[in-house]
Amino acid sequence: MTFMLVFCGLGVGLLLSAMSANALQEEGRKRGMALTSALAFRLVEPILSMDFLQMKNLIDNVDNQYADVIYVFLSDTSSNILSYTFSGGFPTDLLLANKVDKEAQPVLLTTERGFVYDFKVDVRLGDKGLGVVRLGLSRNGIDAQIRRQWLTSLISTLGVVGLGVILALWFSQTLTYRLSRLRRSVEEIVQGNLDVQAGFSLEKYCWEIMECDHKECPANGDVHRRCWYLAGTLCPNCGDKKYPFKMENCRECPVFRHNFGDELQDLAEAFDAMAITVKNHIEELTEREKTIALQEGLLKTIMNVTPDLLTLQDKDLSYTFAGKAFCDYFNLDEVNIVGKTDADIFTEQQAEVNIKESNEILATGLPLAKEISFKRDKEQKWFHVVKVPVYDQEGEIIGLFLSARDISMLKKFQVQLIQSQKMEDLGHLAGGVAHEINTPLGIILGYSQLMIDDIKDEEILEGMRIIEKQTKVCRKIVADLLGFSRDSHVVSETVDINTSIQQVVKLVEHSFSMNHINIIHDLGDGIPLLSGDQESLKQVWLNLLNNAADVIGQGGEIYVQSTFFVEGQKLVVSVADTGTGIAAEHLGRIFEPFFTTKQVGKGTGLGLSVSFGIIQDHGGKIMAFSPPPEEYLPEKILRGSSLLPGAVFVVELPLNNVEKLLID
Repeated sequence: MTFMLVFCGLGVGLLLSAMSANALQEEGRKRGMALTSALAFRLVEPILSMDFLQMKNLIDNVDNQYADVIYVFLSDTSSNILSYTFSGGFPTDLLLANKVDKEAQPVLLTTERGFVYDFKVDVRLGDKGLGVVRLGLSRNGIDAQIRRQWLTSLISTLGVVGLGVILALWFSQTLTYRLSRLRRSVEEIVQGNLDVQAGFSLEKYCWEIMECDHKECPANGDVHRRCWYLAGTLCPNCGDKKYPFKMENCRECPVFRHNFGDELQDLAEAFDAMAITVKNHIEELTEREKTIALQEGLLKTIMNVTPDLLTLQDKDLSYTFAGKAFCDYFNLDEVNIVGKTDADIFTEQQAEVNIKESNEILATGLPLAKEISFKRDKEQKWFHVVKVPVYDQEGEIIGLFLSARDISMLKKFQVQLIQSQKMEDLGHLAGGVAHEINTPLGIILGYSQLMIDDIKDEEILEGMRIIEKQTKVCRKIVADLLGFSRDSHVVSETVDINTSIQQVVKLVEHSFSMNHINIIHDLGDGIPLLSGDQESLKQVWLNLLNNAADVIGQGGEIYVQSTFFVEGQKLVVSVADTGTGIAAEHLGRIFEPFFTTKQVGKGTGLGLSVSFGIIQDHGGKIMAFSPPPEEYLPEKILRGSSLLPGAVFVVELPLNNVEKLLID
C-alpha cells in the first residue's frame, strides 16, 4: 500500500508538472497571439494613411517593451516589407518561414537565439486585408519557467509523498475509515439526502438501558438521534431544557456514559441530529410554502375577478400589485405597472393629487374615501375611491391599498331618480293648476261661442273669434297638463309593437308629406309581443314623430327602426330625423316638463316629458343622441347622403313578461 501511495504520489506529481508545462506553453502562445492581434488592430490607421513613422513607432514600442520579443515586422498584402525591428537588415528567408494560413497556429522556428514562436496576424479593416504582422516570441523564458516548475513539483511531490506515507501508516487503521464515512454522509446531506446516518449504530439504546416503556417519549424508537439531542424526553433526569442546555443533566446519565464516544463519534451523531432537524424544518417550511402559495393564489384570483380597481403601493409609492380591472382600465399589463409610480400612469395633474393624498395617509395613518370623476373615451366615469394604509406585524406602515369602484351607473340612477322626483312634483303642481284653470276656461269658451252666434258687428266678431281660438289653445295646454299630472296606470294587454308603429305612421304620413317629409321604417322580423298599454305607446310614437317633423320643418326624412335583442331580452325602437339636431347643452334637459327649443306657440314642452313617463311606467327607458350613432342610421346616410342626420330618440322596452303572454 505504501508503494502504491509513493507511486501514485510521483505519478500525480509528474502529471501535474506536465500539465503545468503545457499550461505555461499555452499561456505563452496566447500571450504572443494577443500581442500580435493588438498590434494588428493598432496598425490599421497608419497603414490606411501610409504613415511609416507611426508604423515604426508602434512596432518598436512592442519590441522594446517586452524582453522576450525577438523581432516584429509588417508587410503589405503583396509581401512588401513596410516596417521591421531588425538592426542589421531584414532577413528575406523569414518571409517564407511561416506559411500557416490559420492565424491561431504559431510556427516554432529555430534561430541563432534559440527556439522562437512566430505569430502571424492579418491586418484587416472589416473584410478587407491591409497587411500582415509577424511577431517572434522567444521560448527560452518559457522553458526556464518549465524547468523551475519541474524541480519545484518534484521536491514538493517527494515531500508530500513522504509525509503521506508516514501519516497513512498512522491513520490508516484508526481515522481514515471514520472520516471517510463522515465525509460521505456530509456529501449525501449536501446532495439533499437528509436520511443518511453518519454515526455508528449503538449496541443498546436509551430505552433499553433505562428499561423505559414510555412510547410517547420522542427518543423512544429513534435510532438516528441520541436522546441528549432531543427536547421533551421523559427521563426523570433530563429536565425540560433543550440541547445544549440539557447536557448539564445528561453527563451524569448512565445512557450518556454508556453511549458517548470520542470527538469523531460526537461529530457524526451531531450531523445525524442536524440532518433530521433540518429535514423536519424543511418539511414544515414546504407545507407552509404550499399554504402561502395557495392563499396567495386564492387572494390574487379574488382580486383579479372583482370589477373594482385594486392596487398595492409600497412606502415609496411604487406599485407592487395591480388587479386585472386596473390593468384593463389603463390598457396596461401588470408587468408594465409594477415598479412604476402614479407619475408614470396618470396625467401630471392627477398624479400630483394622488401623491399628495398618499403621502398624507403614510404620515397620518388615516384612511381616505372620496368620489372622483374621469373623462375617458368621451365618457364621464365616476369612481368611489378608498385608500387605506397597510401595516406589518410590528404595526409599521409599509404601503397603501387602493380600491376604486365604478359608480357611474349609480350616478346615472341618481340623476334619473332626481328627474323622476322632479317630474312627480311638477305633475302634482301642474294638475292643481290645470284643475283651477279648467273651469274658468270652459266658461270663457262657452260665452265666447254664444256671443259669436249673436254678434253681427264684424270687428267685434273677429275679436270674439280670436278669444275662442286662444281659449281652445289654453284648453289644449290644460289637457296636456292634466295628462302629465294623471297617475300612471299601465293597462296590461298584448301589444304588437310593429303594428302600433305602422298605425301611427299611417296616421301622420299624409300630413307630413304635405311638408315633403318622408317616413322610412325598417321594422324587424320575429319581434315578440309585449305586455303594456297600446294606446299609451302609440302616444309615445306620435309624440316622437311630431317632434321630428317640427324640427325638420320643410323637406327631410324620418327613420323608424325596431329591433329585438335576444341576449338582453329587450326591444329597441329608434326614431331618427334629418333636422337641425339638439345642442349638447340641451340634451340633458329635453325630458324636463315645459322645456322646449321650439318657437313660442309651437309647443308646450310636455310631449317628451309625457313620453318619458309612459316609457318609465313600462319599465323601460328613453334616450336622445345628437348626432345619432351609426347603428341607428340607414345605409344611404352612411354612404354619404346630402341630408345630414340630426338626432335620434331610442326607446328600450324590457320583455320580462313575453313568455307569460305567449303561453296565455
